[in-house]
Amino acid sequence: MRKKLKTTVASTMLKNLPKPHRTGLALATLVLGGLILLPSDPVEASRHQEAFVLDAGVRYPLEMKVIDSPDVTLKEEESNWQLYKVGSGDTLAQIFKRAGFSARDTYNVTQAGELAKTLVTLIPGDELYLLADDKGAFAGLKYSVSPTETLHIKPEEGQDKLVADLETKHVDIRYNFAQGEIDSSFWNAGVTAGLSSNQIMHLAGIFGWDIDFAVGIRSGDTFNIVFEEHYIDGEFVGYGDIVAAEFVNQGEQFTAIQHSDGNYYTPEGRSMRKSFLRAPINFKYVSSNFTTARFHPVQKRWKAHRGTDYVAAIGTPVMAAGDGKVIEASYNKFNGNYVFIRHGDKYVTKYLHFKKRAVKVGDVVKQGQTVGYLGNTGMVTGAHLHYEFLVNGVHRNPRTVELPKARPIAESERAAFMEIAENRLNQLGTTKRIMLAMK
Repeated sequence: MRKKLKTTVASTMLKNLPKPHRTGLALATLVLGGLILLPSDPVEASRHQEAFVLDAGVRYPLEMKVIDSPDVTLKEEESNWQLYKVGSGDTLAQIFKRAGFSARDTYNVTQAGELAKTLVTLIPGDELYLLADDKGAFAGLKYSVSPTETLHIKPEEGQDKLVADLETKHVDIRYNFAQGEIDSSFWNAGVTAGLSSNQIMHLAGIFGWDIDFAVGIRSGDTFNIVFEEHYIDGEFVGYGDIVAAEFVNQGEQFTAIQHSDGNYYTPEGRSMRKSFLRAPINFKYVSSNFTTARFHPVQKRWKAHRGTDYVAAIGTPVMAAGDGKVIEASYNKFNGNYVFIRHGDKYVTKYLHFKKRAVKVGDVVKQGQTVGYLGNTGMVTGAHLHYEFLVNGVHRNPRTVELPKARPIAESERAAFMEIAENRLNQLGTTKRIMLAMK
């Protein structure tokens, strides 16, 4: 009865529809019925894999690929490390106390071996990473000794003691270059070329035995260098050495190549290091050049000025120009505090107007050693160093006097150096061509 009623209602609704609607509904019914009657393909797991048939009522296991994620574990492990920054006056014991570790833990860490002694010299700004176990006991320490080295201290497995080791990261060395031409000053030219202050001073140091950067630099002088850049994991961490350099000073070209021993030699294998430095001071500027006659600003008369005056800040360290022995170190009203050094039987260097002497008579000094501090003692109008160079008792211009020839590289190292030198000279030549093309 209920079925008959449903059929009657459906028929009545169908008759009441407009003719176009009835026609469309009939066509849709026919299409749907045809699709249902057509045979179907077996179900496939994937269109990109070989098809297989699923049987009804059968339970199939689903394979799941397990993805190993060491990064997640690493992050979880690192999250347990606590960072402690070293403050002013901090010691390892104080930092361990803040971390909740005992004095015994501090002692054990310091006894973990020779490497652990680096923790004695902590300075403000250093960072320590400390790890505690589930019970809060000391479980590890990490300390960055340098951009490439990290100190690790941790309990040795199976033993009741700590072990220290140094993790060293691989440094990728790349080479870059810089060129410059002196206009106003060597320093400004270096800055314009993109060199750091350390690189500028390093470059001057390489040629310090041949060029007096105080008064010998001229407008139009040029330099060309190849230097290292250090990268760790693709990140720039700092500059390395200058491995090759050229400097053209007043038309004369000087070339230096770094050997594997860290020292610099000419392309022919003669050491850049010579018996005397051309200038005994890191100067600011020079007030009076070498000349045979000068109007003395205090005595108000013309007299010989057999030396070079270097003007710099009071207290600036003054270096011994070469190895030697101090033969005079005293004071008088003309020279102020002064030091005389004998270098073998032939040479004597003199340093006048010190604020304070750093050596005494009889001292043996090395090239580059501080012998005094620039001042304004004696007959002067302002703070400066007066420097003299004597050869067999005769005053000579320290900027141009011919100095003893440098020693050649050891014969056992010559072949290896010549191979390095050829490569570095090619690099210098390439940088010239690049800069020429850029212009």
